[in-house]
Amino acid sequence: MAKMIHSMLRVLEEQRSLAFYEAAFGLRPVDRLVFDSFTLIYLANEEQTFELELTINHGRTAPYVLGDGYGHLAVSVEDLASEHERLDAAGLSPTPIRTLELETRIIGTFFFLTDPDGYKIEVLSRGAPGRFL
Repeated sequence: MAKMIHSMLRVLEEQRSLAFYEAAFGLRPVDRLVFDSFTLIYLANEEQTFELELTINHGRTAPYVLGDGYGHLAVSVEDLASEHERLDAAGLSPTPIRTLELETRIIGTFFFLTDPDGYKIEVLSRGAPGRFL
């Protein structure tokens, strides 16, 4: 069986992105690989083995065009309200907390953050749909 191991995002400014992902989710570099034209930085924390790979293309000055296809990363937290408050106090501008329901079933309670490059990250209360949340 296949096991998901990382997701990759192209970012413009390395230090800005590292600061965001550490402040928001406690993700820190676990590996850094510098090639001639790009650098790969793998981020993780103690909660999981899944990693976030940041790719920095050397010499790029223009922001990436993310397109109009809606996609996002998702993380789960024990206490959604406290996490929302912490991220708001850190100046990371989380969206308001929302609840998604289907008939009488609560699908998830969540909010979104936007990273410095415009990528969306959904922050869900633990217990949302998904097998390993």
